[in-house]
Amino acid sequence: MRDYIAGPTAEKFHACGDFVRGVLGPVGSGKTVICCVEIFSRSLEQRPDKNGVRRTRWAFIRNTFPELLSTTIKTWQDWVSPEICPITQGAVVGGTLKVELPDDTRVEAEMIFLSLDRDEDIRKLKSLELTGGFINEASEIRESVFQMLKSRVDRYPSKDMGGATWTGIIMDTNPPSDHHWWYRLAEVEKPEGHRFWRQPPAVVRVEPKEKGDPPTYLPNDGTHGFDHAENIENHNSGFEYYMRQIPGSAEDWIRVFLMGEYGTLMTGRPVYPEYSDVLHLAPENLLPFRGLPLLLAWDFGLTPACVILQQTPNGQVRVLDELYTEESGIDRFSRDIVKPHLDIEYREIPYLSVGDPAGSQRGQADETTCFQILELNGIPTAPAPTNSFQIRREAVAFFLTKLADGKPGFLLSPKCDMIRRGFLTEYRYRKLRTAASESSRFAESPEKNMYSHPHDALQYGCSYYRSASIQAAHRGGLHSSLGGGRREVIPADTGGWA
Repeated sequence: MRDYIAGPTAEKFHACGDFVRGVLGPVGSGKTVICCVEIFSRSLEQRPDKNGVRRTRWAFIRNTFPELLSTTIKTWQDWVSPEICPITQGAVVGGTLKVELPDDTRVEAEMIFLSLDRDEDIRKLKSLELTGGFINEASEIRESVFQMLKSRVDRYPSKDMGGATWTGIIMDTNPPSDHHWWYRLAEVEKPEGHRFWRQPPAVVRVEPKEKGDPPTYLPNDGTHGFDHAENIENHNSGFEYYMRQIPGSAEDWIRVFLMGEYGTLMTGRPVYPEYSDVLHLAPENLLPFRGLPLLLAWDFGLTPACVILQQTPNGQVRVLDELYTEESGIDRFSRDIVKPHLDIEYREIPYLSVGDPAGSQRGQADETTCFQILELNGIPTAPAPTNSFQIRREAVAFFLTKLADGKPGFLLSPKCDMIRRGFLTEYRYRKLRTAASESSRFAESPEKNMYSHPHDALQYGCSYYRSASIQAAHRGGLHSSLGGGRREVIPADTGGWA
């Protein structure tokens, strides 16, 4: 077998013993190689039976037969010599890896290659008894195939034969959309026994200095806030392999296949092309820092939202939490949802509060403003600096494009799924129908939907941080009101507050 170099993900992937493991990343990052080498390694590590034979059986799954031949089998044979694992094509496409080991044991690992692009193809799996399975390019595979494969592994070798040393499913993919089952498992549900990795991007987007100019892209050499791109040394031309793919390619294609970002089912244009899920999403839910005030940012109306933020002394904006509701006024929302949440999750941490300036308008029924209602409910709130959408959008974009001590200037807690999905696909400019031109035109303001309200709240918070008043407060006023001077910043232990 050839020398194996792919990157840090490969070591983490093999060291983990979870039942389901997946790796996601840009094209050419070594994902399929990681999985092929993993099957080879697990075959060698299988405990020998009483006859000294290390027996395993693996299914390789791809969506179509041509791709199975041209990519999956080709990659396997690139790294595992046909001399020790010849592949034959017949009623079943497969082969047996046979290796004699220095400890006088031998490996006999069966490889079965399947194309499963239709639900009726699941019957190909139903009779198999496997040690494990590999789903190649899982973004193109139906969830029903994944579920059926779960029931076919851990069946060979049998218990009488000593059982499997490791059993499970490994997968690789270029990023699917955020509506795909991979995204749900990896990013939302995170079931026990499932582990997913994301490789660093191959290229980094640099925002244009002048409005209307196209973005530029640089090789991800590890100096832009990301970990260094993986598998570069295995490409004949290094980073040039990626850079030559950029001219003439659509931005959405670059984001998925070169930057490793989740794809989209978007019917419009994203409000924040500056957002990178790889860079700006925290690996774990963010805890608040003691010694720093929270900022509550509100959007009003019948679908109110409240976003909870903090800004660190080095200027990083951390989005800790999101709260929202449908068909509820600000009175019930603030009293029954936000206040109890603050008491439970953020007890004894001081906070400031800002909201949509339009909340100063009096209600038609009792002439009470949203700010007065929040005051009555114990949350004194001031209007945000502006209601201009462009200024609010640029305030968020400012933090998305800045680094703070080498780290991203904006960090989003994974629990903020509404904001995250808005960044990825759902917070967008609607495409306009134009009969006279083939070029795409888009609305000047974002589409109003359930994701726009948390994003409006986020904008009010970021515009507050971005304003001259908050900058002056951070130089003295804000910290002085909390006891003066630069305060010690430590993570808050919220676990004992329940």
